Amino acid sequence: MTRPIPLRKRLLVRLLITSVLIAICSVAATAWLAVETTTRAIQEEQGQVLTEDMDILRQLSGYAATHRDWSGVGKTVRALSDRTGRRIALTAPDRTPIADSETRNTALPPRAAAAVDPLHTDTFTEPGAQRTGIDPRAVGPFRLPRAERERVRLLAEKRRACFSINGVETRITQMPSGRSVLTDEEGTVDGGQVPTPCADGVLNTPTATEEKALAQLNTYAGDCLKRVGGKFPSLFAATVDFTDRSTLTRYLGQKAETGIDTTRDQDKNAQECVDRGRRQQLEPYVAPAAELFLGRGDSAVPHFDMSAANKAKVTGVAGLVLALTVAVTVLVATRLVRPLRALTHAAQQPPEQHVRVPVTTQDETGILAVAFNDLAERRERMEAQRKAMVADIAHELRTPLTNIRGWLEVTRDGVVDPDPELLASLHDEAVVLQRVIDDLQDLAAADAGTLRLHREPVRADELLEQVVAAHRVAAEAAGVRLHTAVAASKGSDGSHGSHGSHGSHGLHGSDGSDGMPWLDADPVRMRQALGNLVSNAIRHTPADGTITLSSRRHDDEVVFEVADTGSGIAPEDLPSVFERFWRAEKSRSRRTGGSGLGLSIVRQLVTAHGGTVTVTSELGSGSVFTMRLPDAR
Repeated sequence: MTRPIPLRKRLLVRLLITSVLIAICSVAATAWLAVETTTRAIQEEQGQVLTEDMDILRQLSGYAATHRDWSGVGKTVRALSDRTGRRIALTAPDRTPIADSETRNTALPPRAAAAVDPLHTDTFTEPGAQRTGIDPRAVGPFRLPRAERERVRLLAEKRRACFSINGVETRITQMPSGRSVLTDEEGTVDGGQVPTPCADGVLNTPTATEEKALAQLNTYAGDCLKRVGGKFPSLFAATVDFTDRSTLTRYLGQKAETGIDTTRDQDKNAQECVDRGRRQQLEPYVAPAAELFLGRGDSAVPHFDMSAANKAKVTGVAGLVLALTVAVTVLVATRLVRPLRALTHAAQQPPEQHVRVPVTTQDETGILAVAFNDLAERRERMEAQRKAMVADIAHELRTPLTNIRGWLEVTRDGVVDPDPELLASLHDEAVVLQRVIDDLQDLAAADAGTLRLHREPVRADELLEQVVAAHRVAAEAAGVRLHTAVAASKGSDGSHGSHGSHGSHGLHGSDGSDGMPWLDADPVRMRQALGNLVSNAIRHTPADGTITLSSRRHDDEVVFEVADTGSGIAPEDLPSVFERFWRAEKSRSRRTGGSGLGLSIVRQLVTAHGGTVTVTSELGSGSVFTMRLPDAR
């Protein structure tokens, strides 16, 4: 009784565990990849959208800072839309359309993405830099005409050369108003500390345009300070540039030199009045405030939401995939294991039962089942042949031994005199016994691969003549005629030759120049093989019948045929002709039907020479045994 297979080692369990692990890994990897990819994509999209939004707002704010109205903004809006692939729309605060990149009459998003107002902006000229105040590109009356810009640039180049002589490297930068200033590597105006030889004050002196604009700004700021109770309106001189809040800060830092004490609130009021005055001064020079609408609605960007509901969905889908994987694995594994179990059960049965298994599939398992059934069938057939062979051997040996023993006993008892005729009969029986033993020995040597062959060049016609000469007496005794026919190949003169049983021939060389078939074989074994075929044909050919031995060359083979006009073999018996101890008529004795080993020996001898032997037959017409052997050419 076989030991049961442990559960953990069963094929079904291992397939199930493998499938579960694969499913878990696949689901986990897919979920992780989806989350990572989605998160990264959202982050990239957020950064891209934010950059696009700031760039759109920066350019539209710059347009508003340099134009008195929005009349020509449509071209800029369309260019921005083409570059970003988004819808861009500008409206007045009351939703009156100003410009829209969308030609179709579609509704605007629920709320504006931003307000475009150069006098109240939170976006600097560079994307990402934040500030609160007026767009620096809004200069209004401070914009220098061409002549003043050129004069200031020359003064800047002169000061830059002075700075360079004194070991300070600067560069010339042009402000939005057109004024040229010097900046160092850190972007500080005038390079931080001004060398004494270069501090002439000429470059920073306001031009006529700036003096006029500063006077107007001082008026606006002064009026504001009077309303809020400022203590030092007289300090606002035309030389103070209030277009930049940093200048105002420097100015307030110098107030201690005037001997005027101010409070923190007064300083704050001064800054607010300057900002208010600048807006009042710049308002006629900039476009009015507008609302900016972007094609994606509000400024919120979609993001990956791993809420409880989404987690439940992911978990549910993963569980469903896992359940389906397990179910499919169980179904497939069961179908795979079922035929294997049948094979295992059949293999564990006693050999004498020769159990077969049903073939239910056409895959590898089905092929294995077919091979198992074939193996069982061959084993059953070999077992039957083994038993039959033992019985046949015993029968073949018993008959001559019984005859010899019987004659010797009656001779010993004086019943029969040991005359020459009795001795001849005993000799014949001994010869029969010796032939059976020799046949069995030949078959055993062939099966063991120890059958020795002494090869030499052999002419086909001479081999046939020798076989006919050896069996002519037996054929004449049976009233059967023997004929030979050897077909020669085409000669050098283009003619064909043939050799018959009554023809004459001389000696020929072994190089095949005479056109006769030659083969490299053991002549004794070949005569034995052909002799067995002739003996078999004589036994099954009636009187006045004919047996023809022929040979010919076909391609690279020498073909021998032994044809008779005997009783023939039934079609169902043809596959068993070359089996050991097989007889067409089971009732025949050794003397009439042979031992049943001759044809088996023929097959073994021909196979040892590298050839094949086949038979064709028709009941009532005779049989043809064909041997094909390698040509010696």
